[in-house]
Amino acid sequence: RVLKDTLAVVHISLSRHVQGNFMDLADFPGLKELDLMGTSVTGDIRDIGEGDFRTLESLNLPKGVYGGKGYEFQHISDAP
Repeated sequence: RVLKDTLAVVHISLSRHVQGNFMDLADFPGLKELDLMGTSVTGDIRDIGEGDFRTLESLNLPKGVYGGKGYEFQHISDAP
């Protein structure tokens, strides 16, 4: 529980054994940086809701996430 309220930075890279949906980390209210490049994480950035990742300043997602690597936009609603 303490970790959930205090975790601010997650950098996991170059580890294909890390799997799951990046949205599972939306429950961490203090998360400021999320970098999952080089992992097998999946998901869709269009699933990000108004109350998700409220304090996030930096988001770096792998190609397994729709809207992740190779996409660049200012707002979630800009995703194709």
